[in-house]
Order: sequence, then structure tokens, then C-alpha cells
Amino acid sequence: MDFFNKLGKKVSETYDATAEKTGKITKEAKLRMKINENKSDIKELYTEIGKKVYEKHVREENIDINSDLEEECTKIDVLSAEIETCLKSILELKDKKQCPICHKEIEKNANFCSNCGEKLEGAKITNAEEVKEELENSEVEADNETEKEIVEEEVSGEESEDNTQE
Repeated sequence: MDFFNKLGKKVSETYDATAEKTGKITKEAKLRMKINENKSDIKELYTEIGKKVYEKHVREENIDINSDLEEECTKIDVLSAEIETCLKSILELKDKKQCPICHKEIEKNANFCSNCGEKLEGAKITNAEEVKEELENSEVEADNETEKEIVEEEVSGEESEDNTQE
């Protein structure tokens, strides 16, 4: 009987995890659809702005951006803000964050961007020993093995300099 209880519990846990992941995927899909709709609306507004500018040009009238195009520009600003909000929500669903420099998705607890190498806010790498320990514990692809050795040598050199200065 204990076997069936364990099996039932495991099935229930698996179902719950699957339902949660499916819910996240569905939310992400809806957010991406909203983003695409907003991008399409922005394109239409750009076309409308272009039309107005060209019509003024043909009539040889002056273009006053504040009065002639303010409404369209405001709509574009609102749609762009919605897109940004949707993108942030997608990152939260994925438990990720965005690099402030290259705007790539990165792990939420990352100290450095894996794309551009930017040190991220809140990074807590304080000395060469921690860097060396992180290198030793990380998995390195065969192509990057020599680069790892170079970094380890540099870190070892910094450690010996730090020890001689103390």
C-alpha cells in the first residue's frame, strides 16, 4: 500500500510541476503576442507619421512636430512602454534578468554578463581566491581550456603579489 501512496504523491508532484511550467509558457506566449501586436501598431503609426510629413511637404507647408505629430508620438511612447513591461514580465517568468549594456538575457544571480562580460550590480567577487575557486569549480569546454589556464596563472600571480605586499 505504501508503494501506491508514494506513486500517487510522485504523480501529483509531477502534475503540479508540469502545470506550473505550462502556465508560465502560456503567459510568456500571451506576452509575446502582445509585444508583436504593439510592434505592428507602432509600424502603422510610423506610416501615419510619414504620410502626414509627406502631405505637408507636397503642400509646401511647414511641419510643426508638436502640433501635427504629438498624438502619434504619444501613442508610440505608450506602446513602447507596454512592450518594455511585457519584456520585464517575461524575464521574471524565466527567473532571469537583462544585462544593462548588451541587453541579453542572463541568470538572475550572475555576477557578470555571459555575453559582454560586464560586471553586474551587486557582484560580490572580492578577491583572487574566490575567482580561482570559481574557475576550478566551473565546467570549461575543451576549446576554452587554454584560456582557463591563462586566467588561472594571472590569478595566481595576483595572489602572490597580494601576499608579498602584506
